[in-house]
Amino acid sequence: MADPTDYPERRLGLQRDDGFLEVRFERHDRTRPVHVAHRTPCRMLFPRQEPDEPLLGVFITTSGGTAGGDVLRVSIEASRGATATVTSQAAEKIYPSLGAPSCLSLKLRVEEGAELEWLPQETILFNSARLERRVELDVAPGGSLLALDLVVFGRLARGERFTAGALHDVWRLRRGGRLTWADALGLSGDVAAQIADPAGFAGATAAGLVLLVADDAAAWVDEARARLSRGSSRAGVTLVGGALVARALGAEPAHVRRDLAELVSWLRAARSGHPARMPRFWSI
Repeated sequence: MADPTDYPERRLGLQRDDGFLEVRFERHDRTRPVHVAHRTPCRMLFPRQEPDEPLLGVFITTSGGTAGGDVLRVSIEASRGATATVTSQAAEKIYPSLGAPSCLSLKLRVEEGAELEWLPQETILFNSARLERRVELDVAPGGSLLALDLVVFGRLARGERFTAGALHDVWRLRRGGRLTWADALGLSGDVAAQIADPAGFAGATAAGLVLLVADDAAAWVDEARARLSRGSSRAGVTLVGGALVARALGAEPAHVRRDLAELVSWLRAARSGHPARMPRFWSI
C-alpha cells in the first residue's frame, strides 16, 4: 500500500476535505433529530415533513463531490420507536484523482423498534476516480433498515466510461452485535477489462443494491424476485443472514435506477404503509 504522505495531492499541498456528519433520531411525541453535528462539507437538512411520510433528512456535501484525498464520515442512528428516511440532495460525484483515494465511511445503527430508510441517489465514478468506501450496518433484532445503493461507472452523458482508477467497497452487517453478512468489491488496474468481463459486470454501466434488514425479510424475497424479473436490469434476490439482498446490473443507469426505485417503493409501502414512491428529492 502506498505511503499516504507520498500522494501527489499531498506533495502539491492541495487542500482536501475532512468532514463528518453525526445524526441521532429519537421518538418522543414524534421522531426528531436530537443530535446533529457536522463539519464541512457535510450537512443535513430537514425539509417540511409531508403528512404521510416519515421524518426526512437530506444529506448534502457542499463541495459538490469528493476529490482524491478527501475523507468523509457519516454516522446515523435511529433509537427505539424512531422512524426516519434519509436521502441525498443529488448524485454523489467522485472526481478524478492524482493518486490519493476518496475515503468515505458510513455507519448506520438501528435500535430495537426503530425503522430507518437510507435511500441516497447514485454515486458517479468519474474516470480515474479512486474510491475507498466502508459501510458498517448494525441493526438490532426488532429493528428495520431499508438501504439502497447505486454506483454508475463513468459520466455517460459526456461519453466517459470508468476505465481507470480504483474502487474498494466494503459492507459489513451486524444483527445484535453478530456479523451476519459481509461483502467486498475491488476494482483496480485494468478496470475496463474487469467491467467488460462476462464473469464480472458483463459491460454494465451501473450496479445497484437493495438491502432489507428486518425480522420479516424472508417474507418478501419471492415477490421481490418476481418484480425485478419484470424490469430491464439483470437482477437477482437472495436471503443472507436473515437479510434480503437484491442486486441489479444494467447497460443503462436509468434502467437500474428505475428498477431498484420501484422495488424500494413497493417494499416501503407493503411493509410500513408509507407511500409507494421515492423521496421527492429523487424527482428534482
